[in-house]
Amino acid sequence: MKRREFLKIIGGLLGGLAMSPYFDIAGAALSGKAAIPRKRFGRTGAEVSIIGLGGFNISLNNFNDATAADFVRYAIDGGINFLDNAREYNNGLSEERMGRALLNGYRTKAFLMTKNCDHSRSFEGSIKSLERSLRAFKTDFIDLILFHEINYADDVEYIVKKGALEAMIKAREQGKVRFIGFTGHKDPRLHLKMLEIPFEWDAVMLPVGVMDYHRKSFTRTVLPELLKRGTGIIGFKSMGGFMSGVPQKIGYSNADCLRYSLSQHAHTVVVGMELIDQLCENISIAASFVPMSADEQSEMRMRTAGFADDIRTEVYKNTPDYDSALGKELHNIK
Repeated sequence: MKRREFLKIIGGLLGGLAMSPYFDIAGAALSGKAAIPRKRFGRTGAEVSIIGLGGFNISLNNFNDATAADFVRYAIDGGINFLDNAREYNNGLSEERMGRALLNGYRTKAFLMTKNCDHSRSFEGSIKSLERSLRAFKTDFIDLILFHEINYADDVEYIVKKGALEAMIKAREQGKVRFIGFTGHKDPRLHLKMLEIPFEWDAVMLPVGVMDYHRKSFTRTVLPELLKRGTGIIGFKSMGGFMSGVPQKIGYSNADCLRYSLSQHAHTVVVGMELIDQLCENISIAASFVPMSADEQSEMRMRTAGFADDIRTEVYKNTPDYDSALGKELHNIK
């Protein structure tokens, strides 16, 4: 899609939404008022939108540098201030495109998160990953840095022993990062081990989709601990099982899955989006969000329980398909 076509679509949306459910969102964006609710992000004191924009998708081929920047800015104008990314998304292309979007004053409107992608967990590698991110984003600081993919048992040990944590603490002292956390999608026991490290993590990212409840559940084990500690909580994998068709088979929609995830007490839920209609739909869902009742959540869990053993419902937990290439290489996984 060319820049001119993208802007024409956005212009049509903003100019012709008076009869659509997105009208209030567009109006709020144009008036400078965020329509999406925000939450206090744990102990950090920051305020974050209840949905965040996933950074991976803007590196895909249906975008170019200009349209990716327009997409990010439209998300920010619509009230999304939490931006997710990672150094290794398409060899840094996602960060570079997001950096372009944050020019001309947009950096001050965003809470910018990226991930430290030195899977050797070394001091030097972690510093190099951070410096590359700073250059790509064209900024002198990142709000939140997460250690990416705590997916292997030795990651927990190496974060401390090989110097990665020390490197990010030093970067925080230098003002290059404000907050430090970690993410992973494999096994909640690794998250709990990370929480045993004598360090006060500012934020943790974990799966919060409905299928997570049934097997190796982060929401049942890790989430309560984070809430108790006052840690910033970032949810993701809200569409767990959606690509396999499981929710659709039993009558659930994208909106149902996202609403369930938003009801799990995360401060923000990161959603990957690559089409303007997806972005508008999710802005609308977040802006009108009402938490699911306990009974609604129980029914959704009950109706999805029969699919829990289907590995397609959570491919990122059950296979190495979603693991980074470098992480797999270092752990001899094909």
